[in-house]
Formats: sequence, structure tokens, C-alpha cells
Amino acid sequence: MTKWVYTFGDGQAEGSAGDRNLLGGKGANLAEMSNLDLPVPPGMTITTEVCGWYYDNGRSFPAELADQVSAALEHIGKLTGRTFGDTERPLLLSVRSGGRASMPGMMDTVLNLGLNDHSVLAMARDAGDERFAYDSYRRFIQMYSDVVMGLDHGVFEEILDDEKARFGHELDTDLSADEWKQVIARYKQTVEEELDEPFPQDPVKQLWGAIGAVFSSWMNARAVTYRQLHNIPAEWGTAVNVQAMVFGNLGDTSATGVAFTRNPSTGENKLYGEFLVNAQGEDVVAGIRTPQNITEEARLEAASDRPSLEKLMPDAFGEFNNICQRLENHYRDMQDLEFTIERGKLWMLQTRSGKRTAKAALKIAVELAEAGVITKEEAVRRVDPASLDQLLHPTIDPHAVRDVIGAGLPASPGAATGEIVFTSEEAVAMAEAGLKVILVRVETSPEDIHGMHAAEGILTTRGGMTSHAAVVARGMGTPCVSGAGSLRVDMRSETLLTVAGPLKKGDIITVDGSTGQVLKGAVAMLQPELSGDFGQIMEWADAARRMKIRTNAETPADARAARSFGAEGIGLCRTEHMFFEGDRIIAMREMILADNEKGRRSALEKLLPMQRSDFTELFEIMKGTPVTIRLLDPPLHEFLPKSEEEITEVATAMDVSIDQMRERTEALHEFNPMLGHRGCRLAISYPEIAEMQARAIFEAAIEAGRSSGEHVVPEIMVPLVGLMEELRFVKARIDAVAAEVMGEAGQKIEYLVGTMIELPRAAIRAHRIAEEAEFFSFGTNDLTQTTFGISRDDAAGFLTTYQQKGIIEQDPFVSIDIDGVGELIEIATQKGRATRPHIKLGICGEHGGDPQSIRFCEKTGLDYVSCSPFRVPIARLAAAQAALEK
Repeated sequence: MTKWVYTFGDGQAEGSAGDRNLLGGKGANLAEMSNLDLPVPPGMTITTEVCGWYYDNGRSFPAELADQVSAALEHIGKLTGRTFGDTERPLLLSVRSGGRASMPGMMDTVLNLGLNDHSVLAMARDAGDERFAYDSYRRFIQMYSDVVMGLDHGVFEEILDDEKARFGHELDTDLSADEWKQVIARYKQTVEEELDEPFPQDPVKQLWGAIGAVFSSWMNARAVTYRQLHNIPAEWGTAVNVQAMVFGNLGDTSATGVAFTRNPSTGENKLYGEFLVNAQGEDVVAGIRTPQNITEEARLEAASDRPSLEKLMPDAFGEFNNICQRLENHYRDMQDLEFTIERGKLWMLQTRSGKRTAKAALKIAVELAEAGVITKEEAVRRVDPASLDQLLHPTIDPHAVRDVIGAGLPASPGAATGEIVFTSEEAVAMAEAGLKVILVRVETSPEDIHGMHAAEGILTTRGGMTSHAAVVARGMGTPCVSGAGSLRVDMRSETLLTVAGPLKKGDIITVDGSTGQVLKGAVAMLQPELSGDFGQIMEWADAARRMKIRTNAETPADARAARSFGAEGIGLCRTEHMFFEGDRIIAMREMILADNEKGRRSALEKLLPMQRSDFTELFEIMKGTPVTIRLLDPPLHEFLPKSEEEITEVATAMDVSIDQMRERTEALHEFNPMLGHRGCRLAISYPEIAEMQARAIFEAAIEAGRSSGEHVVPEIMVPLVGLMEELRFVKARIDAVAAEVMGEAGQKIEYLVGTMIELPRAAIRAHRIAEEAEFFSFGTNDLTQTTFGISRDDAAGFLTTYQQKGIIEQDPFVSIDIDGVGELIEIATQKGRATRPHIKLGICGEHGGDPQSIRFCEKTGLDYVSCSPFRVPIARLAAAQAALEK
């Protein structure tokens, strides 16, 4: 019989931390804490395998599951001295999700399960607190009706607001037991009116409804979006954790809280967290009440007049502090913990490796390595390469004038400027239109995940440092200010009310997630200093990696930025990008529109010194490292005049009529230019173009070598080769120019000629192409397009649908399609090396900065990856991790 349920509690467990795939992260860590004899409320974990069964079998459960759950409930009952469904000493439960990967706030939770009109009386009797019992019952009705029965929680919030107003109360904690009874009556009446069924009183029915709801929430919209953003496979599924309830809302000697063993924003080695007295766990992250600091030091720093946990409950704090240190030492990483104190007794509800900013991740990894807790290699593996992007975002210039209009908590570091939007839908729509936005909300909820991802920054007027907005923003690396209580959001008029006056949708603000300030207008920004912990991790990473990291760059600014980030050469210089400005575009158009070779060569003579100067500067900036220059690639019509003004300008420059110019432009039109007259086909039709570029490259190499004293070995890349004969023809022209330049200069030039592999035929015939090519650079953007037969520019409209429907897991233009495009790369690698064993191999598409694609490149044995300048640090770290995996 398959074991579907694992129990834990009372110093023992059927699972352990090593069972993460089966029990999910939460279940595995609850088991581990139980095995460590920490105070964990007893419970059971229903495995992730049940989730798979649930979806494979029409949302049903295995036949043996009911008996295993019943046996586990008996076990929990024995440990607690209570019985599930009993009306005298009822066992009440929490039901929570727990996947392999942490997905904070994305799936559903039900607390206080097992309460009904009878057991609430026993609960009141047991606790000696009728108000507590009915507060717990109303929470359960509200949560269960929302999560399991599908009645929006806002309906209950409206009722509660009405009742508080009727009773003359501001806070939930002000309501008496009798007042809660009246609220509950309205809740139950609303459920029956809205859903045509009464609120369930049978605890067993409640439990199975909650279990089914948690499994179902694995496929809710926000969870699906979160998985797509974080590359979490749908087939992993979630476990369900069912635990005996412990109550942080049992009066002033009870509390609940969330804490990190280190600061998740900065990495500082200090206990960091918040708690609420007389509350349940959802209250802390929901932002409904302002939480208190756990430590006295943090309270003083925050200038709070509300007591810390350290002062208020010193015994429980002391025990909790010791457990925090014990768990960090045990897991050898910063921990994110949830706890409840029930009438002075501490209970641990969760521990997991805490989500952190890139800055914090670097600091924690370096400090743990330097303390000998982990190795340098482990430290390198601990940092998510993609998270380094957070460090490359601008921060506010310290000399900039700050027009502060409000302040909140520094929830996620970095600064961002954008137009105010008040809904996630607006954020997505405006971001898709190319605008930068700041999402402004009273508080965010899991339903806002798509808008939070689209926004440059996030601002909430409620919520603490562990609120939904703060946790999710930190995980995304998005600047966030939370709990800005001096600001008010009026959703009806779409207005942000500030001390400086109202701001409307579309007005520009800046959020500083490092200080918590909200500023009016745009503010000058600075690029960060990539030193300290960053430099140390990069040094360890560089020692571990095998592949070289180059950059895609054709401007001096990009080349310099890439060098500062550690680039070891240029893997792709797209020469067409050099032709679009000023006199260059005019000369380029003259060349294209000329109707004979003489006219083309005349125009190319004007472009030669410009190209030579460009290449000379790049060689000097990248001195001592390889520079790969791609010959002209796009179809010529991309350079042609489109407006009447441009057509007139070019006609005048060429001394031809406007009608002639229009006719020539129309003649060059192509129906499918991506597969048309471009790449090496241009060099074959018009060899003079390749000759001019080759001459510019060779003359620049000589000039740069003289000025810098460095030997320059240019790499010339011929694009869109599908036939070995194409490359042979173009290479012959390049070699002829090289001989001419060497004769003129009286100097030998070393150089390589290779090709970009971006067509399936090129990959399949790589053994023949390698007869002429001295290097292959895989152009994975076009190779993906030509393999799938999909235009990258048009694919967004349906690839998202493909992901949502499970047809593909990832956008193949973001991460290499290993099975298709990847296999072509492997074929080309093997065949190319069979012909030319020491052929140089790399990739230069956007995939060169994607950690998953880099892992594939390491496995395949490529020599380098090339990526955009600001992704160079990501690639360096990802390449190191890939090498360490081997």
C-alpha cells in the first residue's frame, strides 16, 4: 500500500528534511524540527504524490487516503488529548499548503478548522474566554467560505465594517463575545443566501473540503503566474500540512509572529521580525494591524513606543532566540520562521531558508563561508544568479534634491521612478505599452502578482516588513515601500493623497526602497558599486568556472560597462547598429539605393573611416581580449527611408528624383525578410559590403595594436550561413582584403573567420561548415525562430497561452529549448569538433545571460557565452554554478 500520509510531533516524525520532494518544503521542515525535539504542534503531511493523483484522476483522492488521514488524526489526538469532531474536547486544525519550492502567499490556508455551533461552546469553556472562541469561529467561517466555498472574503469584510460601525468600534479586538455572535449570525446567513447552502457543521466534511481546496489552489491563477515567473514545474505539486491548532489570539499572554535569523534586506546578522499580541498568523502578513518589533534593539531603531517581544515576554523570547540560532546552525543558512505563543508557551510553526535580496544573499553567503560554516563553493551556489540584477539597478544620487511626500518602511531596496497606477491590470497594460509604472495600493494581495511583476516599484499604505508586498517585492528584486501611513489611497477618484497635495494616475513619483521614502517626480540616480561582498563572490565564482564570459556590444559605452562587470571579450558586435545615426544612415541609404557596383563602392568609401574608427575604439577598450565582429546581417530595407521627409533627403543627397527613390525603395521590399536577402546572402550579392567591413576591421586592428601595445586578433563572423560554399565564398573575399591590408601596412595580421550557426541546416551540416569556419557562435535567437518557425516579435501573443495550458514550460526565447534547439547545438558541436577538434564554440543570443541556458552550455562543453553588458555578472555566477554541478 502506498504511504500517502506522514505524521510528526512530540519529538519524532515519520519524515525528515531530506524528504522535501515528497513532503514539500514546509512538511519536510516540520518533520525535521520535530526530530530536533523543538516545540512543534503535532500534525500530518499529505504528500505531493497525492496532488499528482488528484489532478490525474479528475480531482479525486486515492482510495486508501481516507483511512490514513483518520489514523493520523487519532495519532494527533493522542498527543494533544483531544478528539477531532468531539463536542467536549475538540481537536481543531490548521490546513496549509507546502510545495517543494517556497511560494509565499500564492496558495490557500484554512485555520480553526473543526469549529461549529457546538464545538465553539466547548472551546469557550476550555479557554475560559468566550470572546476568543467566537472570534476564532468567525475567522474560520470567513476563511473557509472564501477558500473552500468560493465566497469572496470582501463580502465578510463589508459585514464586519458595518457591524463595527454599528457597535461603535474601530478595531476587531474591541468586539465582545456577544457582538461576535451577531457577526457570525450575519456571516452564516450571507453564506446561505449567496451559495444556496448552509455553512457546513460536520468537521469531517470541513476537513476534506479544505484538503481539496489546498490541492486546487496549486492551479489558481496567482500560483500559476508565480511558478512561471520562478520556473517552478507544475508537476511538482504541493503537499498539504494538517496541524493541531495553537492560538496566538488567547489574550495578552499570547502572540504570533514572523522572523528571520538575519536581516533579509541587508544580510546583517541580527534577529529580524515582527509580532502581534492577541492575534493569529494571518494578521501579521495581512497588514490589518501594525506589528511590533521582536527585539528591543529593533524597537529603539524604529523609534516605536510599543513594547518588543524581548521586553513583553522575555521567557518566550529567550527560548525563541535560542531556537533561531539552533536552526540557522542546523540548516547552515538564514531561516525564515513562523511562531505562535499560546499563553506563554512557544510553538514553532515553520522554518525555511528565507527569501532575501541579492545584497543580503551575498553578505550572508560570504559571512557563512568566512566563518567556516559553508565552503566557498557552497557560497557561490547559494546566490541566485538572476537575483544579481537587483544590484545593477540605479539608486538615488545622494546629492539629488528629495521632494519627500511620504515615508513608510524600506521593504525592498533599490529605487524606481514611474507613473502612478492603482490596479494591477493598469500596471500590466501600461508596462506593455512601454511605460514605467509604480503600483500604488492600500495593500497588495496574491491576486496582484501580475501587476507587481510589471511595475518598476511598489508602494503600499498599509503593511509591515513581512507583509505580502514586502516579501514578494524582495523576492522579485523590485523596490518597495510598504506601510506608508501618512499617504492615503482613494480608489474611487484614483488619487494618492499626500502632504504636498493630491496626485493622480499618471503622475510621476519615485520610491526609495532602501530608505522608505516616497518622492514627487523623477530623481537623479546612480549606478551601484559592485565591490565588497559582490566582488568576493565574483572572485570565488571566477575561480570555479570553466567557460569564458563575453558581452554583446557595439558601442563604447556598452563595451566599457561590460568590462567593468568582468566581461572577457566581445562575443557579438552587431555592425548594423553602427549605421543608423547622422551621416552614416545617409551614406548607408546611398549605398543600398545605388543601382550599380560603382555607386555602392562610392557610398561605402564614406562609411569606411566611420567603421574603422568604431572598431579601433572597441579594440582599445577590450584590449587583450577577443572581439567578434559580425558582418552586416539584416535585410537592406531596414535602413531605407520610410517617411516622405526621409525619402526627399536621400533623393537630394543622391541627386535622383523622389519618384525614382520611391520606386527603388519599393523594389527592395521583401515579404518575409527574416528569411530573405540578408546575412551572408548580402555579402555574396554585394561582396563590396563585406570587403569594406573587413578592411575597416583589419586597419582598426593595426591601429589599435600600435596605440595600445596589445596584439589584436579580430574574429570575423559571417551570419546566416547554411551552406559551406556560402562561407567559402565570403571567407575568400575576407582573406583577399587581409592580404591587401597586410601588404599596404607591411605588417602581418592574425585573425579568425567563423560563422554564426542560426539555421537548422547549418547545425546538421556543421562538419562541412567547419572545413572553413575557425569558430562557431550559436545565434540562439534566430536558431530558435528558424527551428520553431516562430517569429520572436509576434510570439508573445500565444506563447503565454501555451505556458498557461501546459504545452510548454518556458518561453524558448528566454531559456533554450533543450530538446529541440539544444539538440541542434549539440549536433553542431559534435560535428564541428569532429572536423576541427579545436574549433572555438560559444553562444551570443539573449540566452547567453540565462542561468538555465548557461547550465546547458557548460554541459555541452562550449568555450564561452556572450550576453548583454548588464547580464555579465549573472553569467559569471551561473557559469561557476554550472561548473560546480559537474
